[in-house]
Amino acid sequence: MKTTPNETDVVHMPPELLAEARKAASEEHRPADELVSDAVRRYLQNRRAQDQNGSTAQAPAATGAKRTLLDLFEPLRGLDVEFTRNPSTGRPVDL
Repeated sequence: MKTTPNETDVVHMPPELLAEARKAASEEHRPADELVSDAVRRYLQNRRAQDQNGSTAQAPAATGAKRTLLDLFEPLRGLDVEFTRNPSTGRPVDL
C-alpha cells in the first residue's frame, strides 16, 4: 500500500479493489471512504481481540459492538443453505 506524505489524506489501492469498494458503498448509500474506514477499524478490532484473547474471537462479539445482519450471516457465505419454510396450514377458525 502506498501513501502520500500526509497519510491521513490518501491511501492507494488496486483499481479492482477500489471499484468493488465504490460499488459496495453505493449499494449501502454511503461514501466509499467511510466504507473503507469501517473495514480498517473492524480489521484492527479483530486483530486487537485476537492479540488479547489469544483466540480467533470476532471483535464485535468480544466487545459487544453493534453487529449487522451481514456480520451475522458471514459464516454461512458459500454454504449451500436453503432458507425456505413449509407453508402454514393455518389454524381452524370458527366463524
